[in-house]
Amino acid sequence: MEIAIVLLVIAVIFISRSVKVVPQQNAWVVERLGKYHGALTPGLNFIFPFIDKVAYKHSLKEIPLDVPSQVCITRDNTQLQVDGILYFQVTDPMRASYGSSNYIVAVTQLAQTTLRSVIGKLELDKTFEERDIINAQVVSAIDEAALNWGVKVLRYEIKDLTPPKEILLAMQSQITAEREKRALIAASEGRRQEQINIATGEREAYIARSEGEKQSIINKAQGEAASITAVAEATAEAIARVAAAIRQPGGEQAVQLKVAEKAVDAYGQVAADASTTLIIPGNMSEVSALIASAMTLVRQAPKN
Repeated sequence: MEIAIVLLVIAVIFISRSVKVVPQQNAWVVERLGKYHGALTPGLNFIFPFIDKVAYKHSLKEIPLDVPSQVCITRDNTQLQVDGILYFQVTDPMRASYGSSNYIVAVTQLAQTTLRSVIGKLELDKTFEERDIINAQVVSAIDEAALNWGVKVLRYEIKDLTPPKEILLAMQSQITAEREKRALIAASEGRRQEQINIATGEREAYIARSEGEKQSIINKAQGEAASITAVAEATAEAIARVAAAIRQPGGEQAVQLKVAEKAVDAYGQVAADASTTLIIPGNMSEVSALIASAMTLVRQAPKN
C-alpha cells in the first residue's frame, strides 16, 4: 500500500512537471540539460521532467516602456529635460532569452543615448517643431540594434520637452512680441484696406457723377439740337408757304398791302404816344406815296 502511494505521488509529480499550459500571446523557452531546446506555443504542451525545464517566459504583447527623464543638450547649447515612452514587442523568444542579459534595460539605455544624439544635432526651436522626425530617428536606431535581442521596436513618443525657466521666459517674451507684431500688422493692413476701399468708392462715385453729368449734357445738347432743328424746319416751311402764296395771283399786292398796314400802324402808335417826339421825314412824298399805294391796294383788293 505504501509503495502504491509513493508511485502515485511520483506519477502526480511527473505529470505536473511534464504538462505545461502556455497562455495566449506568450512564449516559454525550454532548455534540455542546460541547452536551448525550443519554445512552447500557447496551449497544452508536454516536456520531459527533470530533463527539460522552462528557462524563460516572454510576453508577445506590445509592451510600453517608460524611458526615464534625462538632460539633453541641443546644437545651440541649450539644456532640455526630455522624457518619453517606447513601445516594443518580443518577436524572437530565443534571441530575447540569449541575445541580451536584460533586453528591457538594453532598449531603455539605447533609447536614451540615441535621443541625446538626435537632439544634439538640432537647435532648440527645431526640437519643438520636429518631434515626429526625432521619434522616427530614435525608432530607426533602436530597431536596428534590437534585432539581435529578438525585439521589434514599434514606436517612440516624446512625452515632454522642458527647457530651463530662463529659456521659457525668453520664449514667452518672444511669443508675446510676435503676437503683438502680428496684431500691429493686422491693424495696419485693416487701415490700408479701409483707405483703399474709401478711395475706390470715391473714385467710382466720381466716375458715376461724371458719367451722369456727361449724359445730362449730351441729353441737353440733343434736346437743343432737336429744338433748333424743329424751329428751322418750321421757319423753312413757313417761308416756303409764304413764297408759294406770293406766287399765287394777287400775292405780291397782298404783301405790299401788309407792309403798308404795318407802316401806318407803326406811325399811328408813335404819334399816339404823347411822351414821344415824332420827327417827320423831310421827304413827305415818300410817306404820302406809301399811304397812297396802300390805299390803292386796299381799293383794288376787293376787285381781285
